[in-house]
Amino acid sequence: MPEGLSPSEVGKEISEHRKHGEQGWGRGHRDRWITVLEAVILSLVAVLAAYSGFAAAKWSTKSSVSLARASSLRTKANAANTEAIVTRTLDSVSFNAWFSAFSVNNKRAELLAQKRLRPGYRPAFFAWLATDPAHNPNAPPGPAYMPQYVIPQEKLAAAEDKAADTSFRFGSDAGETADKYVRDTVFLATVLFLVGISGHFQIRAVRAGIVGVGLAILVFAVVQLVGLPAPP
Repeated sequence: MPEGLSPSEVGKEISEHRKHGEQGWGRGHRDRWITVLEAVILSLVAVLAAYSGFAAAKWSTKSSVSLARASSLRTKANAANTEAIVTRTLDSVSFNAWFSAFSVNNKRAELLAQKRLRPGYRPAFFAWLATDPAHNPNAPPGPAYMPQYVIPQEKLAAAEDKAADTSFRFGSDAGETADKYVRDTVFLATVLFLVGISGHFQIRAVRAGIVGVGLAILVFAVVQLVGLPAPP
């Protein structure tokens, strides 16, 4: 979908205006100011339409890239979260094996189960043992409740989820900005149409009225463009 007015469209309208303008100079001095105003408006529309189309394309590209990055980060976050769930399950199974040996007072099986603990799980496990859970009613229910219990994949998943949210919001905002530039291009196209047909009217008041409406829309479009962020 085109983002703005094509140079050929603007050039065609300027060419048509030049023909009508040459005829207008012969009608008298009173119509000359309208012809000059039409030429100025068409020139401004040509420049602003090119800028608006360029800005819309840039913001649209930025939006697509940011949304694609958000999707990629979300996929990585889901993968890390799945790995964290598997790791937590493995830790739980390892602890259950140790606890079964502890319950029957099988020291050899306890030591074997401890050796099979994940290296990242051991600090939390031994910190939990230090609380004397067998005799301390206030001890945490298990190593997983200790502050030393950390699963790196969980932190990674949380960080990538946060980055994905940020990238998605930026992509959505960039897409809205691109839409606003396209909307302003529609206003400029309306101005181009009005000024283009104004020269076909022989009645000066009608011609001036059409040009006045086009000028008002042009001012409105310029105000909207000024309020939008510059292209990235």
